[in-house]
Amino acid sequence: MSANPSAVAVAVASDSLDRYIVPGLERGLRLLAEFSARDRVLSAADLSRRLDVPRSTVFRLLATLESTGYVERADGGREYRLGLAVLRLGFDYLASLELTELGAPLLNRLRDDIEYPCNLVVRDGRSVVYVAKAAASRPFASNVNVGARLPAHATVLGHVLLEDLGLEQLRALYPEPQLQVYSDNTPRTVDALFELVQQVQQRGYVLQEGFFEASISTIAAPVRDRTGKVVAALGATVPASRLPAEELDHMTQKVRETAGELSRLLGYRAHRHARAAQARVISMVRDEREGDDVHD
Repeated sequence: MSANPSAVAVAVASDSLDRYIVPGLERGLRLLAEFSARDRVLSAADLSRRLDVPRSTVFRLLATLESTGYVERADGGREYRLGLAVLRLGFDYLASLELTELGAPLLNRLRDDIEYPCNLVVRDGRSVVYVAKAAASRPFASNVNVGARLPAHATVLGHVLLEDLGLEQLRALYPEPQLQVYSDNTPRTVDALFELVQQVQQRGYVLQEGFFEASISTIAAPVRDRTGKVVAALGATVPASRLPAEELDHMTQKVRETAGELSRLLGYRAHRHARAAQARVISMVRDEREGDDVHD
């Protein structure tokens, strides 16, 4: 039996790529990836064990990364944390995105209008990542900063970002029978999550008590690109329980308008998206009818 030409081509391309990989650089990048919000500080022994490389190699990697500013000693001791060079790299990348470039001034304007912090987040797998933030002018407690990651299934902004996914797509993303619970508002199963996401999609926005900060609620609306896909969620963090209904309605409208304006700047046109959605529905109905005809 002859080999599959496509498989052979992939194998050859992979072998060719392997010849150009620099092992030291690969190890250095893997080392940096070990640091996280949970593990902000790590020792050489920790990193040696995690990477399964000799401690002497880890020391050389750390010395190189320390000299370039990508790691630094924590309090001058034997443990390390990420350095400012990593932050500059991340912020420069975020600033280069069309989404954040267009969204930052809109967030600032919305913040000035409602006088509460506003955020822009995107989805990375099962997490939401904060890519832009406009801090409140009035004192307001919020511990979420640019670069922070939170679980999508347990956040209001995450429900907005998941609204394009169907039930089977959500099950593929969350194959476990029970979802991790963070509060009474967290959906326990994928079916419950899908129901919440569908409600968000039908309303076009969400106003709900937050999951991670007590007595704080989030107003959020989707941001779509030119294809109609949800690429971000724009939200405002407010103390909903202490605000009159009229003020909340005004803020909700402002958030929706701002998300719609950013969507238009990204090329989204509602009427075009509506026609595309209608065409998909017609196609689905036609496929179902053809399937019925085959079985008759």
